[in-house]
Amino acid sequence: MIAPEHLYATPNALATHYSKFRVDQRLLLTGHSHQAWPDCGFAGQQRAWLDAAAHVDQKWERAATMADRVRRGYARLLDDGDGLIALAPNTHDLVIRFLSALPLQTRPRVVTTDGEFHTIRRQLDRLAEEGLEVVKVPSRPAGAIAERLIETVNDKTAAVLVSAVLFSNAHIVPGLGNVLQACQRVGAELLVDAYHAMNVVPFSIRREALDGAFVVGGGYKYCQLGEGNCFLRAPADCNMRPVITGWFAEFADLATDAPADQVTYGPGPAHFAGSTYDPTSHYRAATVMDFFEEMDLTPEFLREVSQHQVGALAWAFDALDADTDVIRRDRSVPLEEIAGFLSLSSPRAETLCRRLGEQGVHCDYRGDLLRLGPAPYLSDQQLRDAMDALGKLVSTAVSS
Repeated sequence: MIAPEHLYATPNALATHYSKFRVDQRLLLTGHSHQAWPDCGFAGQQRAWLDAAAHVDQKWERAATMADRVRRGYARLLDDGDGLIALAPNTHDLVIRFLSALPLQTRPRVVTTDGEFHTIRRQLDRLAEEGLEVVKVPSRPAGAIAERLIETVNDKTAAVLVSAVLFSNAHIVPGLGNVLQACQRVGAELLVDAYHAMNVVPFSIRREALDGAFVVGGGYKYCQLGEGNCFLRAPADCNMRPVITGWFAEFADLATDAPADQVTYGPGPAHFAGSTYDPTSHYRAATVMDFFEEMDLTPEFLREVSQHQVGALAWAFDALDADTDVIRRDRSVPLEEIAGFLSLSSPRAETLCRRLGEQGVHCDYRGDLLRLGPAPYLSDQQLRDAMDALGKLVSTAVSS
């Protein structure tokens, strides 16, 4: 087992497993958006190609085995004993299937926040243009989101859609179990977007009392699975019938005579299944999930590392004593209430992001927020080097 201090040192003890991404040679503060893939993922992709070459259309049995391994991996990360895990290439596919299964004709109201990722934001905004009542509660402060949602849910509400961690500033949203109870009292569903929590903030279905909730997320970020690996967790007793449905949802019944008067759905997660997809993503994901288990990189361990790294970035930024008119950090939220990245507010966020990129510091921004996302394969020295580069740019901005 790797000790946390071995990841803070130079060289970082994990970096050797990411040689193809050259993580020891680059300042990749993109851990909140696109983490590097371990080298073993390349072997997974190769195996997908070789299986296709060897077995042609008979590859799907092997692909299904990989998909099952991915489902089990997500169930483990969610600490979920009996939920149903549906897979899709992206969260949007899963969210629209979920929305299409809601009784929107009799319950034409959906409640969310003004801080949701674009998958939810854009789709709900478009549905609002078609007459769906979409109610958005303020997302700041994050600690009061649950209370606002509970106050807003009524018997016309079909569902509440809310993030476990806000994508723009990494603030953790507490009290989601209480939101589920409020939804259940009026017969509404709860969908939690856990993408920015997966594998960086322990997210336990059991501990959070979310057995009756839907949870959507994926592996593009902190799980290091790459594209094409998203999931929808549904309650064990879910029998919803999405209107948006692919033929894989009846895959198990194709060889039987299904009733002609009704569209049928397969068992369990097949209710939310789509259609033909590229299974390469699942080969890669299964291989990377095995790597995380072998290295004992649990969500709890990764949370410890992440808190150290985010704290190191925050300390280094504070030491800059930067002009707050140029850039500042929200110190009203303690680090333990922040997930996997540090957000810094600046009217020049776009320019700073671009200039950092020109100097080899890879990060991103959302509006006026510059986002710096560490990852477990970066050393403390790399974090300090990145912050030094930001400090020089900020000093130039002040003097110019």
